[in-house]
Amino acid sequence: MALFGFYLSWRATRLHRLHHRVDVARAGLDGALVRRRSAVLALAAAGCTSPAGARGLEEAVEVAGEAGERNLDLAESTLSRVLRAVLEDTGPGCAPSALPVLAEVEAAAKGVHIARTFYNDAVSDTRRARRSRLIRVFRLSGTAALPDYFEIDDQPPRIPLPPVRPDTL
Repeated sequence: MALFGFYLSWRATRLHRLHHRVDVARAGLDGALVRRRSAVLALAAAGCTSPAGARGLEEAVEVAGEAGERNLDLAESTLSRVLRAVLEDTGPGCAPSALPVLAEVEAAAKGVHIARTFYNDAVSDTRRARRSRLIRVFRLSGTAALPDYFEIDDQPPRIPLPPVRPDTL
């Protein structure tokens, strides 16, 4: 009987760690989304896009920043689509001084993709553990809410960076 109690305690602790992993991954995802928003605002201010494109980026960032938990996925997907559309229209017409801004946008967009992957993996592991009959019968999950996946259109934009000349390295 003591061995069974120890096993239940171990399972409850494991489940608690999985929920903690989800919380940490969500904080990382939120940080990546904020970084991408700030990089997109810097891109809009850099003058690398048309005035209409800059306004569209600023509006999409504002909507994403003000979106609540229920609408965040839709707002961030919209930001991704607007960013891709603006960068495809930009072409290679960016000034050389805007190249670091473009590189930051690219890195931030890839960071969102990676952070979302980590978060969804943590959610998947937690949901799988909570499906266990033992977890449900003994209510080892307590009052913790079942985590939801975060699905957005996070395909990184294709950045039109000019080729690097060997003499500048």
